[in-house]
Amino acid sequence: MSLLMPNLHKLKVSKANKGPNKFIRFTSVAFQMGGTIFLGNYLGQWLDTKFSTDYLETTITLLSIFVSMYLVISQVLKMSKEDD
Repeated sequence: MSLLMPNLHKLKVSKANKGPNKFIRFTSVAFQMGGTIFLGNYLGQWLDTKFSTDYLETTITLLSIFVSMYLVISQVLKMSKEDD
């Protein structure tokens, strides 16, 4: 019986040191999404003032939303593959 206990302890330790908690990883994904959208909007505003247009802000903001959604989906798929 005592021979099984050290192996069980090693199994628990290896699972505990696997990586950061999923909640922390998803929180960082949310900040990355917000930052991408914010920077896209800021870039669009700057380009609108530089070229005296009124459509670049909307276009680049929408593009940054699509890019951030792609990044979120790819990271979620990567996390789900790591769990398998």
